[in-house]
Amino acid sequence: MLDVRRLRLLRELKIRGTLAEVAEALQYSPSSVSQQLALLEKEAGVELLRKTGRRVQLTPQAEVLVAHTAHLLETLELAESDLAASLTTVTGTVRIAVFQSAALALMPETLTRMKADFPEVRLEMVQREPETALHETWARDFDLVIAEQYPGHAAPRYPELDRVRLTTDAIQLAVPPAAGIGSGIGGIADTADLPWVMEPRGAASRHWAEQACRSAGFEPDVRFETADLQAQIRLIESGNAVALMPDLVWTGRGTTARLLALPGNPRRTVFTSVRHSSATRPAILAAREALSATAEAVAKIAVQGGAPETGPVSHHAPSPS
Repeated sequence: MLDVRRLRLLRELKIRGTLAEVAEALQYSPSSVSQQLALLEKEAGVELLRKTGRRVQLTPQAEVLVAHTAHLLETLELAESDLAASLTTVTGTVRIAVFQSAALALMPETLTRMKADFPEVRLEMVQREPETALHETWARDFDLVIAEQYPGHAAPRYPELDRVRLTTDAIQLAVPPAAGIGSGIGGIADTADLPWVMEPRGAASRHWAEQACRSAGFEPDVRFETADLQAQIRLIESGNAVALMPDLVWTGRGTTARLLALPGNPRRTVFTSVRHSSATRPAILAAREALSATAEAVAKIAVQGGAPETGPVSHHAPSPS
Protein backbone atom coordinates (compact mmCIF):
# COMPACT_ATOMS: atom_id res chain seq x y z
CA MET A 1 0.00 0.00 0.00
CA LEU A 2 1.25 3.50 -0.82
CA ASP A 3 2.34 5.63 2.13
CA VAL A 4 0.30 8.85 2.40
CA ARG A 5 3.19 10.78 3.95
CA ARG A 6 5.41 9.91 1.01
CA LEU A 7 2.64 10.78 -1.42
CA ARG A 8 2.44 14.17 0.22
CA LEU A 9 6.17 14.66 -0.38
CA LEU A 10 5.58 13.96 -4.07
CA ARG A 11 2.79 16.53 -4.18
CA GLU A 12 4.97 19.05 -2.36
CA LEU A 13 7.66 18.51 -5.00
CA LYS A 14 5.09 19.24 -7.71
CA ILE A 15 4.06 22.46 -5.92
CA ARG A 16 7.48 23.76 -4.85
CA GLY A 17 9.73 22.56 -7.65
CA THR A 18 12.88 21.38 -5.85
CA LEU A 19 13.82 18.88 -3.18
CA ALA A 20 15.47 21.68 -1.19
CA GLU A 21 12.25 23.72 -1.10
CA VAL A 22 10.23 20.68 -0.05
CA ALA A 23 12.73 19.99 2.73
CA GLU A 24 12.58 23.59 3.94
CA ALA A 25 8.77 23.72 3.89
CA LEU A 26 8.34 20.47 5.82
CA GLN A 27 11.45 20.84 8.00
CA TYR A 28 13.16 17.74 6.63
CA SER A 29 16.66 17.35 5.28
CA PRO A 30 16.96 17.16 1.46
CA SER A 31 18.53 13.70 1.76
CA SER A 32 15.58 12.49 3.84
CA VAL A 33 13.10 13.77 1.24
CA SER A 34 15.09 12.03 -1.50
CA GLN A 35 15.16 8.75 0.44
CA GLN A 36 11.42 8.85 1.11
CA LEU A 37 10.64 9.48 -2.54
CA ALA A 38 12.91 6.60 -3.54
CA LEU A 39 10.93 4.34 -1.19
CA LEU A 40 7.70 5.61 -2.77
CA GLU A 41 9.02 4.60 -6.19
CA LYS A 42 9.61 1.07 -4.87
CA GLU A 43 6.09 0.96 -3.41
CA ALA A 44 4.58 2.19 -6.68
CA GLY A 45 6.70 -0.07 -8.85
CA VAL A 46 7.18 2.66 -11.47
CA GLU A 47 9.58 5.52 -12.11
CA LEU A 48 8.30 8.71 -10.52
CA LEU A 49 11.21 11.13 -10.95
CA ARG A 50 13.65 11.88 -13.75
CA LYS A 51 16.72 14.07 -13.49
CA THR A 52 16.81 17.08 -15.81
CA GLY A 53 20.10 18.84 -15.22
CA ARG A 54 20.30 19.72 -11.54
CA ARG A 55 16.56 19.36 -10.99
CA VAL A 56 14.10 16.49 -11.00
CA GLN A 57 10.95 16.21 -13.07
CA LEU A 58 7.80 14.25 -12.28
CA THR A 59 6.91 11.45 -14.69
CA PRO A 60 3.35 11.08 -16.06
CA GLN A 61 2.82 8.30 -13.49
CA ALA A 62 3.87 10.67 -10.70
CA GLU A 63 1.38 13.25 -11.96
CA VAL A 64 -1.39 10.64 -11.63
CA LEU A 65 -0.40 10.02 -8.02
CA VAL A 66 -0.25 13.74 -7.27
CA ALA A 67 -3.82 14.22 -8.49
CA HIS A 68 -5.04 11.41 -6.24
CA THR A 69 -2.99 12.71 -3.32
CA ALA A 70 -4.81 16.05 -3.44
CA HIS A 71 -8.11 14.19 -3.04
CA LEU A 72 -6.68 12.06 -0.21
CA LEU A 73 -5.51 15.13 1.69
CA GLU A 74 -8.91 16.78 1.25
CA THR A 75 -10.62 13.66 2.62
CA LEU A 76 -8.29 13.53 5.62
CA GLU A 77 -8.84 17.21 6.33
CA LEU A 78 -12.62 16.76 6.10
CA ALA A 79 -12.34 13.88 8.58
CA GLU A 80 -10.36 16.08 10.96
CA SER A 81 -12.94 18.87 10.62
CA ASP A 82 -15.83 16.49 11.32
CA LEU A 83 -13.98 15.05 14.32
CA ALA A 84 -13.32 18.53 15.73
CA ALA A 85 -16.96 19.50 15.17
CA SER A 86 -18.09 16.50 17.26
CA LEU A 87 -16.32 17.85 20.34
CA THR A 88 -17.96 20.20 22.84
CA THR A 89 -14.90 22.46 23.17
CA VAL A 90 -13.38 24.49 20.32
CA THR A 91 -9.65 23.83 20.27
CA GLY A 92 -6.72 23.68 17.87
CA THR A 93 -4.34 25.97 16.03
CA VAL A 94 -5.28 28.27 13.16
CA ARG A 95 -2.38 29.56 11.06
CA ILE A 96 -3.32 32.89 9.46
CA ALA A 97 -1.57 34.74 6.63
CA VAL A 98 -2.45 38.43 6.44
CA PHE A 99 -1.35 41.57 4.58
CA GLN A 100 -0.16 44.60 6.53
CA SER A 101 -3.13 46.97 6.65
CA ALA A 102 -5.45 44.12 7.70
CA ALA A 103 -2.91 43.00 10.28
CA LEU A 104 -2.89 46.50 11.79
CA ALA A 105 -6.62 47.23 11.54
CA LEU A 106 -8.25 43.86 12.18
CA MET A 107 -5.95 41.40 13.92
CA PRO A 108 -5.41 43.00 17.38
CA GLU A 109 -9.14 43.12 18.16
CA THR A 110 -9.70 39.71 16.56
CA LEU A 111 -7.03 38.17 18.78
CA THR A 112 -8.63 39.79 21.83
CA ARG A 113 -12.07 38.43 20.89
CA MET A 114 -10.71 34.94 20.31
CA LYS A 115 -8.83 34.92 23.60
CA ALA A 116 -12.02 35.86 25.46
CA ASP A 117 -14.45 33.58 23.61
CA PHE A 118 -12.26 30.64 22.58
CA PRO A 119 -9.27 30.51 24.94
CA GLU A 120 -8.24 27.03 23.83
CA VAL A 121 -7.74 28.09 20.20
CA ARG A 122 -4.22 29.16 19.30
CA LEU A 123 -3.98 31.75 16.51
CA GLU A 124 -0.67 32.14 14.70
CA MET A 125 -0.22 35.09 12.31
CA VAL A 126 2.36 35.69 9.60
CA GLN A 127 2.44 38.75 7.33
CA ARG A 128 2.42 37.84 3.65
CA GLU A 129 1.61 39.52 0.37
CA PRO A 130 -1.90 38.38 -0.62
CA GLU A 131 -1.02 36.59 -3.85
CA THR A 132 1.77 34.63 -2.14
CA ALA A 133 -0.46 33.89 0.85
CA LEU A 134 -3.25 32.46 -1.31
CA HIS A 135 -0.82 30.05 -2.94
CA GLU A 136 0.67 29.06 0.40
CA THR A 137 -2.78 28.45 1.90
CA TRP A 138 -3.63 26.22 -1.05
CA ALA A 139 -0.30 24.44 -0.44
CA ARG A 140 -1.33 23.92 3.22
CA ASP A 141 1.25 26.25 4.78
CA PHE A 142 -1.63 28.25 6.31
CA ASP A 143 -5.20 27.49 7.35
CA LEU A 144 -6.72 30.90 6.62
CA VAL A 145 -5.66 33.86 4.53
CA ILE A 146 -6.87 37.45 4.66
CA ALA A 147 -6.33 38.82 1.17
CA GLU A 148 -7.25 41.86 -0.91
CA GLN A 149 -8.48 42.60 -4.40
CA TYR A 150 -8.26 45.95 -6.13
CA PRO A 151 -10.87 47.10 -8.67
CA GLY A 152 -10.22 45.47 -12.02
CA HIS A 153 -7.32 43.45 -10.60
CA ALA A 154 -8.50 39.92 -9.80
CA ALA A 155 -6.67 38.00 -7.09
CA PRO A 156 -5.55 34.45 -8.00
CA ARG A 157 -8.15 31.70 -7.60
CA TYR A 158 -7.49 28.13 -6.53
CA PRO A 159 -10.18 25.45 -6.90
CA GLU A 160 -9.57 24.08 -3.38
CA LEU A 161 -10.05 27.50 -1.71
CA ASP A 162 -13.32 29.23 -0.93
CA ARG A 163 -13.68 33.02 -0.84
CA VAL A 164 -15.79 35.03 1.61
CA ARG A 165 -15.91 38.82 1.46
CA LEU A 166 -14.98 40.41 4.78
CA THR A 167 -15.26 44.13 4.05
CA THR A 168 -14.49 46.84 1.52
CA ASP A 169 -12.72 50.15 1.94
CA ALA A 170 -12.32 53.24 -0.19
CA ILE A 171 -9.02 54.02 -1.93
CA GLN A 172 -8.16 57.70 -1.70
CA LEU A 173 -5.37 60.05 -2.68
CA ALA A 174 -3.29 60.90 0.39
CA VAL A 175 -1.33 64.15 0.15
CA PRO A 176 0.66 66.16 2.71
CA PRO A 177 -0.95 69.00 4.68
CA ALA A 178 -1.87 72.12 2.71
CA ALA A 179 1.57 73.67 3.19
CA GLY A 180 4.48 72.44 1.03
CA ILE A 181 3.93 70.01 -1.82
CA GLY A 182 0.32 69.47 -0.74
CA SER A 183 -0.56 73.04 -1.63
CA GLY A 184 -3.11 73.42 -4.42
CA ILE A 185 -3.77 69.71 -4.96
CA GLY A 186 -7.40 69.11 -5.81
CA GLY A 187 -7.17 65.70 -7.43
CA ILE A 188 -4.85 63.03 -8.78
CA ALA A 189 -4.07 64.98 -12.00
CA ASP A 190 -2.44 67.68 -9.86
CA THR A 191 0.21 65.22 -8.62
CA ALA A 192 1.85 64.61 -12.02
CA ASP A 193 5.03 66.46 -11.04
CA LEU A 194 5.19 65.30 -7.43
CA PRO A 195 7.17 62.43 -5.84
CA TRP A 196 5.17 59.27 -5.17
CA VAL A 197 5.61 56.41 -2.70
CA MET A 198 4.34 52.97 -3.73
CA GLU A 199 4.79 49.34 -2.85
CA PRO A 200 7.45 47.39 -4.81
CA ARG A 201 6.67 46.17 -8.31
CA GLY A 202 4.59 43.00 -8.39
CA ALA A 203 2.19 44.12 -5.66
CA ALA A 204 -1.43 44.50 -6.73
CA SER A 205 -1.59 47.92 -5.08
CA ARG A 206 1.41 49.11 -7.14
CA HIS A 207 -0.10 47.96 -10.42
CA TRP A 208 -3.44 49.56 -9.56
CA ALA A 209 -1.85 52.86 -8.50
CA GLU A 210 0.24 53.09 -11.67
CA GLN A 211 -2.84 52.45 -13.80
CA ALA A 212 -4.79 55.12 -11.91
CA CYS A 213 -2.04 57.66 -12.61
CA ARG A 214 -1.84 56.71 -16.27
CA SER A 215 -5.60 57.01 -16.60
CA ALA A 216 -5.21 60.53 -15.20
CA GLY A 217 -2.73 61.34 -17.98
CA PHE A 218 0.74 60.94 -16.46
CA GLU A 219 3.43 58.46 -15.46
CA PRO A 220 4.01 58.67 -11.68
CA ASP A 221 7.43 59.70 -10.41
CA VAL A 222 7.91 56.81 -7.96
CA ARG A 223 10.89 57.95 -5.92
CA PHE A 224 10.16 55.79 -2.88
CA GLU A 225 9.35 52.07 -2.74
CA THR A 226 8.38 50.29 0.47
CA ALA A 227 5.93 47.57 1.43
CA ASP A 228 5.69 49.13 4.90
CA LEU A 229 2.53 51.24 4.92
CA GLN A 230 3.55 52.95 8.13
CA ALA A 231 6.68 54.20 6.35
CA GLN A 232 4.51 55.39 3.46
CA ILE A 233 2.31 57.34 5.86
CA ARG A 234 5.35 59.02 7.45
CA LEU A 235 6.61 60.09 4.02
CA ILE A 236 3.21 61.60 3.21
CA GLU A 237 2.70 63.35 6.53
CA SER A 238 6.24 64.73 6.48
CA GLY A 239 5.57 66.38 3.10
CA ASN A 240 7.85 64.19 1.01
CA ALA A 241 5.43 62.11 -1.08
CA VAL A 242 1.88 61.43 -2.20
CA ALA A 243 0.21 58.02 -2.46
CA LEU A 244 -3.03 56.14 -3.02
CA MET A 245 -4.06 54.63 0.29
CA PRO A 246 -6.91 52.29 1.31
CA ASP A 247 -8.96 53.48 4.26
CA LEU A 248 -8.05 50.59 6.58
CA VAL A 249 -4.57 52.07 7.08
CA TRP A 250 -6.09 54.93 9.10
CA THR A 251 -7.84 52.64 11.60
CA GLY A 252 -7.00 53.60 15.17
CA ARG A 253 -4.91 56.62 14.27
CA GLY A 254 -5.35 60.21 13.23
CA THR A 255 -3.45 61.80 10.36
CA THR A 256 -2.32 65.22 9.22
CA ALA A 257 -2.55 64.06 5.60
CA ARG A 258 -5.32 65.32 3.36
CA LEU A 259 -7.47 62.58 1.84
CA LEU A 260 -9.03 63.26 -1.55
CA ALA A 261 -11.70 61.09 -3.15
CA LEU A 262 -10.85 59.56 -6.53
CA PRO A 263 -13.12 59.61 -9.58
CA GLY A 264 -15.67 56.83 -9.35
CA ASN A 265 -14.93 56.29 -5.64
CA PRO A 266 -13.02 53.00 -6.15
CA ARG A 267 -13.07 50.44 -3.34
CA ARG A 268 -10.77 47.61 -2.39
CA THR A 269 -12.30 44.26 -1.37
CA VAL A 270 -10.89 42.41 1.64
CA PHE A 271 -11.77 38.71 1.81
CA THR A 272 -10.84 35.51 3.60
CA SER A 273 -10.08 32.15 2.05
CA VAL A 274 -9.70 28.68 3.51
CA ARG A 275 -9.60 25.24 1.96
CA HIS A 276 -13.08 23.82 1.36
CA SER A 277 -12.07 20.71 3.28
CA SER A 278 -11.32 22.71 6.45
CA ALA A 279 -14.04 25.37 6.19
CA THR A 280 -16.26 23.66 8.78
CA ARG A 281 -13.51 23.17 11.37
CA PRO A 282 -14.84 24.91 14.50
CA ALA A 283 -11.62 26.83 15.20
CA ILE A 284 -11.62 28.25 11.67
CA LEU A 285 -15.31 29.12 11.87
CA ALA A 286 -14.64 30.91 15.17
CA ALA A 287 -11.72 32.87 13.68
CA ARG A 288 -13.83 33.95 10.71
CA GLU A 289 -16.67 35.05 12.98
CA ALA A 290 -14.26 37.06 15.13
CA LEU A 291 -12.79 38.72 12.04
CA SER A 292 -16.25 39.61 10.76
CA ALA A 293 -17.25 41.10 14.12
CA THR A 294 -14.04 43.12 14.23
CA ALA A 295 -14.54 44.42 10.70
CA GLU A 296 -18.08 45.50 11.58
CA ALA A 297 -16.85 47.24 14.74
CA VAL A 298 -14.13 49.07 12.78
CA ALA A 299 -16.77 50.24 10.30
CA LYS A 300 -19.00 51.64 13.04
CA ILE A 301 -16.14 53.49 14.74
CA ALA A 302 -15.00 54.98 11.43
CA VAL A 303 -18.51 56.22 10.59
CA GLN A 304 -18.94 57.77 14.03
CA GLY A 305 -15.54 59.44 13.74
CA GLY A 306 -16.73 61.77 11.00
CA ALA A 307 -15.17 62.74 7.67
CA PRO A 308 -11.90 64.49 6.77
CA GLU A 309 -11.61 67.79 4.96
CA THR A 310 -12.19 66.63 1.41
CA GLY A 311 -13.64 63.16 1.50
CA PRO A 312 -14.83 60.33 3.74
CA VAL A 313 -12.45 58.00 5.53
CA SER A 314 -15.25 55.63 6.44
CA HIS A 315 -15.02 51.85 6.65
CA HIS A 316 -18.12 50.11 5.47
CA ALA A 317 -19.56 47.02 7.06
CA PRO A 318 -18.94 43.69 5.34
CA SER A 319 -21.17 42.90 2.41
CA PRO A 320 -22.54 39.39 1.86
CA SER A 321 -20.29 37.27 -0.33
